[in-house]
Amino acid sequence: MKTYHIDPDIRKAETLPGSFYHDADVFELMKDRIFASSWQWIGDKNCIALSNSAYPFNLLDGYMNEPMVLVRSGDDTLRCLSNVCTHRGNIVVLHPGSCKFLTCMYHGRRFNQDGIFASMPEFALTENFPRPCDDLHVFDLVEWDPFLFTGIAPTFDLRKILSIMNERIDFLPLDQFVHKPELGKEYLVNAHWALYCDNYLEGFHIPFVHQDLNAVLDYGQYATEIYDHFNLQIGYAKDGEECFDLPEGHPDHGKSIAAYYYWLFPNMMFNFYPWGLSINIVKPISIEKTKVSFITYVYDESKLHSGAGAMLDKVEREDEFVVENVFKGLKSQVYSTGRFSPTREQGTHHFHRLLAEFLRQDQ
Repeated sequence: MKTYHIDPDIRKAETLPGSFYHDADVFELMKDRIFASSWQWIGDKNCIALSNSAYPFNLLDGYMNEPMVLVRSGDDTLRCLSNVCTHRGNIVVLHPGSCKFLTCMYHGRRFNQDGIFASMPEFALTENFPRPCDDLHVFDLVEWDPFLFTGIAPTFDLRKILSIMNERIDFLPLDQFVHKPELGKEYLVNAHWALYCDNYLEGFHIPFVHQDLNAVLDYGQYATEIYDHFNLQIGYAKDGEECFDLPEGHPDHGKSIAAYYYWLFPNMMFNFYPWGLSINIVKPISIEKTKVSFITYVYDESKLHSGAGAMLDKVEREDEFVVENVFKGLKSQVYSTGRFSPTREQGTHHFHRLLAEFLRQDQ
């Protein structure tokens, strides 16, 4: 397997080669090296609000397809468990609903709400049974106000990331944000998932691709901050445009901030606007197709159609057009690698470094 190296000095670095985005072996390797080693947003607590209930789902359905189940026990403890029976691998919970036990319909193996093995018919003569491996696997579950995250075997600390994010957005009452399914959308992009992230992670293209967005943002002040496994792009509002009312003591108090664009490795975007939050989840489908889910949470509906958070669908369509054309161009026999703008492409450089680092694991 080819390894990749991105120079940590952006002034010297070259991008990942065009062949990276068309390598089927690398695309498959990403399942274990990148997505199994990181975190995923899995929804909010409203999907499992009642005690003694279960909510089954597949992590990154269509790509990872890892069966999981959220369980809220009688004492209101929330857990994320494997939804695969430890007997013969059957899916245990098929539909959301109430449950005091998790019982496999195939042969009757039963688990407690914490995933611990409870009972199994016809196993009285089985030696050395039950063992710890007969319990359902418990996945780490992180709660961020109403939002839930999990992962198969994450290798970095999401709680630390959220703590740093809170330094800027904890003035927003996330528990009062209202999910608006009618405002959400899903887009199919005919390109590699990482190219979509490449594009998101730099504001360099805004004046060239997004005329309406450029009209409300002060491109000269647009800034990127880099952290270990996430980064932040800050969009500053032009005079008279919608911006946050930041409290005293806030790191950006006195500044006209139109948007905070947070990206969490590898595929999550949390875009905060004065009206609320647009969560974008980038889901690989195939090497040539990506699903991007826009999930909308509204806090101040009166600001929905103004500022940087307006016309998100138009901005998305413009991004798709560019990303799909880049994907076609990267098939060229004469294109190798590009260079990074040290002042405008810090986020994309950061992403490429993380991709190269995670793909080198265990080699």
